Amino acid sequence: MAMIMVVTENVPPRLRGRLAVWLLEVRAGVYVGSVSKRVREMIWQHCETFMEDGNIVMAWQTNTESGFDFQTLGENRRMPIDYDGLRLVEFFPVEEENSP
Repeated sequence: MAMIMVVTENVPPRLRGRLAVWLLEVRAGVYVGSVSKRVREMIWQHCETFMEDGNIVMAWQTNTESGFDFQTLGENRRMPIDYDGLRLVEFFPVEEENSP
């Protein structure tokens, strides 16, 4: 079992309810818990199925250089990239409303 964290934004209440079955909601949209890899993958499948227009990031403890790994779903300015074996976060520029 490994510690995981799921952070959600703008997801429907039914997904939040499903996450609360397996994880503890410590703040609005922030879930933590200790689950097996199989349960973590099942939780991620539920996220993919029910997230609608929201966005989600899941991070979990693993045996890597950084000690954790993560994945994301949905539109967000922060996207994971691989840089020489390290998982980092790339920021996309802010889209301006009045751009030509």
